[in-house]
Amino acid sequence: MLSHTELLQLKRWNTPTIYNGWEQITSHNHRQDAFNLDETHDFMPQMGPMVGYAVTAVIEPSNPAHKAATTHRGEAYLRYMLNAPGPKIVVVQDLDHPRLVGSWWGEVNANTHRALGCVGLITNGTIRDIDEMTNAGFKAIAARLCVGHADAAPVRWNCQVEVFGRKIQPGQLIHADKHGFLAIPPEDEADLLDAAVFMDQNETQSVIPAARGPAGRTNEQLIKDMIDARKAFGAAVKEKFQGQGEF
Repeated sequence: MLSHTELLQLKRWNTPTIYNGWEQITSHNHRQDAFNLDETHDFMPQMGPMVGYAVTAVIEPSNPAHKAATTHRGEAYLRYMLNAPGPKIVVVQDLDHPRLVGSWWGEVNANTHRALGCVGLITNGTIRDIDEMTNAGFKAIAARLCVGHADAAPVRWNCQVEVFGRKIQPGQLIHADKHGFLAIPPEDEADLLDAAVFMDQNETQSVIPAARGPAGRTNEQLIKDMIDARKAFGAAVKEKFQGQGEF
């Protein structure tokens, strides 16, 4: 697991920037693996990115049998949430998707999970009480809003879940913001921060300055500067990642 300092540094960057670093160090198919494939909705974009380790659960608000069993399951679920290493992001698969009928997430659950060390939520289900959830400091990425809670309760937890077209394992490092989320394979955690910082600095030292200035260049000089900057950008990537990166 990454240190608290490393996690704080990861939180300073948006999720596309973290992706730019991750794709240089992973052996996975970076054009499809790890990030959400379906559209997400960030209901607290003003809170910025969230970073944490996945704690997982499954719900089915349309089935009243799960609500009836809450008394027997409740303590075990809370202890799982409490004892998992943090910071934590709750990743919840709603079995009712896409016909969503109720929300497990609102003011009460946001405050409860915040007390258990969770910083936010990703669910293919619904949320409600977004002002109160924001006040609790609990970020939520979900499919949509909802008025009622139906018979929402945990069905199972600490298991693989699938949300927004992506399967997530308990304990996976997640970076998420208004763009979507990235679930990092465990073997890629150690080099992630260094790679993301390098890629961001490489952009700001090459292709971005070439595009934004100086003023007064001819069209031909502009094109030349852009081409030269892209070559420099690619060469820096190849040198840093020993030819294994994208460029």
